[in-house]
Amino acid sequence: QVQMVESGGGLVQAGGSLRLSCVASGRTFSSMGWFRQAPGKERDFVAAINWNGGTTYYADSVKGRFTISRDNAKNTVYLQMNSLKPEDTAVYYCAADLILRRAVPTTTSEYFYWGQGTQVTVSS
Repeated sequence: QVQMVESGGGLVQAGGSLRLSCVASGRTFSSMGWFRQAPGKERDFVAAINWNGGTTYYADSVKGRFTISRDNAKNTVYLQMNSLKPEDTAVYYCAADLILRRAVPTTTSEYFYWGQGTQVTVSS
């Protein structure tokens, strides 16, 4: 049984930092990703990392501020978020892929499993 449990969300002032964690168990996953969804908006890609951590990809809106990493020994993927802005406010979801692809996946349809989401709120 696959379980994906996110943690680390919360309320932070603009300019602050948060680190999200996602423990994924029950299967062997290839790429892992983070997405976010603000109220009334679609779920958007944030960052992704391939199976061994050697390749990462970021949305332009977070490039240079967010860092994705993974620890396969702990079945955990992280999202370090620095220099947070009010527009980063959203529910953040981790996602897991099962297929070894040429490029890290960046669309929701390419991921097989999802976490329950964790709220990140950035105040101005």
